[in-house]
Amino acid sequence: MAEYVYRPVVGVAKGLFAALRLRIDVQGIEHVPTSGGAIVLMNHVSYLDFALAGLPFWQAGRRPVRFMAKKAVFDHRIGGPLMRGMHHIPVDRQAGAASLREALQALHAGELVGVFPEATISPSFCLGPFKSGAARMAAAAKVPVVPMVIWGSQRVLTKGRPLRLREAIGTPITIAVGAPVPPADFADRQAGTDALHKIMTELLDTAQRRYPRPAPGEPDWWLPAHLGGSAPPPPSESADDAG
Repeated sequence: MAEYVYRPVVGVAKGLFAALRLRIDVQGIEHVPTSGGAIVLMNHVSYLDFALAGLPFWQAGRRPVRFMAKKAVFDHRIGGPLMRGMHHIPVDRQAGAASLREALQALHAGELVGVFPEATISPSFCLGPFKSGAARMAAAAKVPVVPMVIWGSQRVLTKGRPLRLREAIGTPITIAVGAPVPPADFADRQAGTDALHKIMTELLDTAQRRYPRPAPGEPDWWLPAHLGGSAPPPPSESADDAG
């Protein structure tokens, strides 16, 4: 498939990251599959995650990732044409079967399909509950799931906070790719989903603990509460504390 849109958009994104002097550290690139279909599973902490998550796969072998994203993104007058031109997959929650069929077709064709199992950005910057769609697709298409996490991108542009270019310059960002999980592990959809959550929790915990901590007096809104930051705790913890 000719990448008339994907290739230049990647170039623009890399140029933007360079202009901001983002210090992007890609780890685990040896886990990127060189061929064949696979599901790329990632956490979601910022609006840059689509662009950042594709970097290891493009860097390793010029492999594009077809992200599954809510239909509203495709309806945007600017973002919509780009998303369609890059052959990403719209998800209409009122008609989910169509998006599932499109994702499975892409996987059977040897494509990489990107999935955000939390489906939204959590203000806690911790992993929320996973939806089981990735496990279902992996079992149906008989493809592996490649877990990965992104950390630090929330400091640049995230939900509920404006872009502040001066503060964004030089931000370190970690992208960590884990070992592929074989499709046989998803015979039990819920058990497979739980296993993926555990793997990604460990990846994220490692990335968070190795990441530079804010100096005294620096903003720490982006750091999870359990690591001493001022981000709100996950909802379950808030409920426990309130009770």
